[in-house]
Amino acid sequence: MKKITVAIDGFSSCGKSTLAKELAKRLSYSYVDTGAMFRAVALYCLRNGLIKEDGTKVYKIKQFLDEFQIGFEFNEKKGHGEVTLNGENVEEEIRSLKISRIVTKISGIKEVREKLLVIQKKIGSDKGVVLDGRDIGTVVFPDAELKIFMTAETTVRAKRRLNELKGKGHKVTLEEVQENLRLRDYDDTNREESPLKQAEDAVVIDNTNLTKRDQISMVVALAKERMVEEKL
Repeated sequence: MKKITVAIDGFSSCGKSTLAKELAKRLSYSYVDTGAMFRAVALYCLRNGLIKEDGTKVYKIKQFLDEFQIGFEFNEKKGHGEVTLNGENVEEEIRSLKISRIVTKISGIKEVREKLLVIQKKIGSDKGVVLDGRDIGTVVFPDAELKIFMTAETTVRAKRRLNELKGKGHKVTLEEVQENLRLRDYDDTNREESPLKQAEDAVVIDNTNLTKRDQISMVVALAKERMVEEKL
């Protein structure tokens, strides 16, 4: 069957990455977490005093675009790529709530999106790739053979995110997580540069009441349909 590009977009904490990783594994495709790329840029800015933890004072970031390189290195134990910042694996550090608080400020900067867009298009140019993010099916790969748009109730997403953070040792409350999701949803859908929106030809998956097994079975079937169609 011919290789395809799979674009998975949707709101924060809908399980996009979990689904994308498993799908890539089932299809023997590459996996790219584009959201992690923006988180890595946010970490660089935080480390270098270009932005504060509350998202204020975004300072001259455009002047530093050549100072950082974002990439991926394959983790054999986990079976997928992890994001690197100037050669350093920062996968764990970028998942903190402090990065979640500022990442939408970074992702809204046109020049940052343009730089990462070039990297994303290069990675997915040969197909056989699963990418997840906010604008994969609308901007990065609008011609992707399979587009998925994921959503879920906010309270469900908040509980999932809370469990994830606590599992990594972060001390946060459900209220903090809910407020962060509320702000991120607003910023993602209202920013000027590549806002989060559903592609017209995307398959919508509301996983509020779906198990991970149900989701992956559904998407694997959709992917194989598209792969056969491409071959024909």
